[in-house]
Parts: sequence; C-alpha cells; structure tokens
Amino acid sequence: MANPGPGNSVTLRVEAPASFTATSELASAAAAAGAVITALDVVESHAAGMVVDLTCNTTGAEHAEQVRSAIDGLDGVLVRNMSDRTFLMHLGGKLEVVPREPIRNRDDLSRAYTPGVARVCLAIAEDKHKARALTVKRNTIAVVTDGSAVLGLGNIGPEAALPVMEGKAALFKQFAGVDAWPVCLDTQDTEEIIRIVKAIAPVYGGVNLEDIAAPRCFEIEQRLRDELDIPVFHDDQHGTAIVTLAALTNALRVVGKSIGDVRIVVSGVGAAGNAIIQLLQAQGAKHIVACDRHGAIHSGGDYTDAHRIALAQSTNEEDFTGTLAEAIAGADVFIGVSAPNLLTGEDIARMADDAIVFAMANPVPEVDPIEASRTAAVVATGRSDFPNQINNVLAFPGVFRGLLDAGTADITPAMLVAAAQAIADRVDPDELNASFIIPSVFDPLVSVEVAEAIVQAARAEPTEQTQAAEPAE
Repeated sequence: MANPGPGNSVTLRVEAPASFTATSELASAAAAAGAVITALDVVESHAAGMVVDLTCNTTGAEHAEQVRSAIDGLDGVLVRNMSDRTFLMHLGGKLEVVPREPIRNRDDLSRAYTPGVARVCLAIAEDKHKARALTVKRNTIAVVTDGSAVLGLGNIGPEAALPVMEGKAALFKQFAGVDAWPVCLDTQDTEEIIRIVKAIAPVYGGVNLEDIAAPRCFEIEQRLRDELDIPVFHDDQHGTAIVTLAALTNALRVVGKSIGDVRIVVSGVGAAGNAIIQLLQAQGAKHIVACDRHGAIHSGGDYTDAHRIALAQSTNEEDFTGTLAEAIAGADVFIGVSAPNLLTGEDIARMADDAIVFAMANPVPEVDPIEASRTAAVVATGRSDFPNQINNVLAFPGVFRGLLDAGTADITPAMLVAAAQAIADRVDPDELNASFIIPSVFDPLVSVEVAEAIVQAARAEPTEQTQAAEPAE
C-alpha cells in the first residue's frame, strides 16, 4: 500500500557523461526502480561530463538505496551523495524568534527595554490582566507534550517529540498567525505536568496539549481547564473530532443519510475515539458502537477506566458483544482511530449500502483504502496520498485563532460543532463528491472561517471566564 511520497523525498547528486541522453537515462533508471521524479537539474557542466541533481519521491530508506544502486549501475555514472530532503528541512530546527518591532537606535532601545519597559512592568503589576494586551501573551500558545504518544510512533520521549511540536508551531503561524512554541517536558507524571504547565502559564494565551497518552491526557486536560484562566485544548482529542465531524457531515450529504439514523462503529477508544464519539453525539448521532482491541464496549463488560465505563453507558444501546469485524456488518459508517490492518475489503463489503469508511490510523490505515473503495461509497484516511485526507491542521489553527480573538478560556461542545460546520461548509455543494468531502489544508479561508465560528459561538455562550481584551496604553 506504500506509495512514493514527499515525506521520503531524496536528492541524488550524480556525475554523468556529457551526452545528449545522459539526463533521460538517469530519469529512466530512477523510474524503473519505482521512484517518482520531481526535479532534474544540471548543476555543473564540463567538457568531459556534468553533475546532475535528481530529486525523487520514494517509499522509504530501503527504496531510496535501491534507486541509488540503479543509478550507480549505469555506465560512466557515479552517485556522489544522496540527501534526505526531510532531514535537510529539519536541520537547525524549523522555528526562529523574530522581533515585531525593530530596535534600530537608542530611542527604540529605551522604549523596548530599559528604562521605558519598567513603566509597562509596573502597569502589569497593578493589573495582571494587562499582560494580555502588553506582551506576547495575547497571541502566543504553548504546544505541550510529554512525548508519550507521538504520531503512530508511541512513547519516544520529549527530545524525539520536538520535531513534531516544531511542525505544529509552524502550522499555527502559517495558517492562523498564532505564535506557538514547543514545550517538551521530560516527565510523564500527571501531577508534575499539571504543575509545570500552570507555572509557565503567565507567558501564554493558551495551551495546546499534544501527543500525551490516554488515559493520562484526560485528567491533565480537565485539571488544567479547571485551574487555569486560559484555554486548554487537546488537539489529539478535539481537533481530530472536529475534522471527523466535518468530513462525516459532507459524506452523509453525498450518500443522502442522516447522522441521527446511521449506525456508526468507532475503532479506538483512546483520546481521539472518545472525543469523536462525544462530538458525534452532540451533533445528534444515536447509534454508535465503540470497539477496543477486545471488541465492542458494552454494558456487561468489566472495565476499570472511567472512559470505557462511560462509553458502555452512553453507546451500544443493543449491547452488541462481538468483534470489530462483526460489529461493522450492516453498519453505515466506520471510523478508525486505532491500529493498522484490522479489517479487510471483505469486511467492508458486509457493511450497509452506500457505506462510509474513515480509516485514519497513520501511516497505515485500519483497512487498505483501495480495497475499501471497491464497495464503500466514501473512503477517507489521514494520509495525503489518498483523497479525503482528514487532517487536524484544518481545525487547530483556526480554533486557537478564534479562542485568542474571543478572549475566552472556555471551550464548549457548541464551539467544536460550529468549527466542524465551518470546515464542512468550505466545500461548495457544486464541488462535493465522494472524493472531495473535506477542503484542502491550503484553503486560506478555512482557518478564517473556523476562527469566526469560534468567536460567534463564544459570544453566544458568555461565561464568567470570558476575558475582555485590554486596550493598549
């Protein structure tokens, strides 16, 4: 199922003879080895030969070596070196700090720093809420992780999680103008994480929790929401739920079914699965069966964690007790946020007519999307190399832009539903089809409209925690 993609792109610097066919022979050799050529540039030329940079997408390190060997095997050709373009992008990190106001002379220095800054400090000391207007707090969030559940890689620790958190921060800035900074904690103790985040909170206007394993993530989020006066958002839960609801809204439009009528099976009852189920229920879903690795969650099960106990009470009204494969027989919708290769094309064929399949385990989905598409009406994944990519970047930049603009600490189900509706509505009815149920992550209006939806929902539900933005002095 793996296809060559830009995540495994390499550039080979190659010495080749100065012949009319040299570049075409290089391209043919790479293509014959299964690579997808994206660029071919002559970087040096001499009487006896030339140097060519050949850039191509591969399926991974082993495939890249096969491509290198194929090119090296040509007569008169030598591969000088091969560079992994993903690693090159990460050299030195992906973030930097840039001052908003230039400091060009003593006049600027006196106002940006001493002595003028003291007056601003005293103003904040008299009223700490002024920090929101007079510091980075107004537009800055912390992207916090303990490295315990990074992508599909598992518990790889805070240092290994840092490239992901850098990427997240870059996306916040790129898509919503939100300044974000990685905060990777070298602890996986719940109380210590809560204590640290509370201690650094004065700097930030919000906290985005990221890649923290369940069930610890549930308590951390709830405690921080209760004990801080800034918004705390666990993207693995609520970002995933927002985009899933948006995609399902449009998928149901394609097949002409109602969310209140369809039977939905969710595979995975961790952070994402729980949040998806809660948001679907908030939008009117009534018939949901949640499955973990042992099968369906049901009222007769012996569960020790609070979230499975709650799911047993709020889902599976028929008390179905079978396996995941048995559960999806006759189901209208399958949503997977669990593990790879749990289902086959034959399993999907036993679903109801006009079935919807969201196989979102990454990078390998719960079922091969090609196999699923043979019988399902709509198929979506978390991958960029198939149609209908369900990607959290459609949600979290706009959500935080809206929360910061609204000056609210509360995050309500109504806000999440409004954000999902805004994403779904970015697909025009004339564009909607089985292969286009979700807008592009590069649609510049997605984050704008999600932010506006959050602001409007916040205004409709004023709370004691809503903060009025302080005017600059």
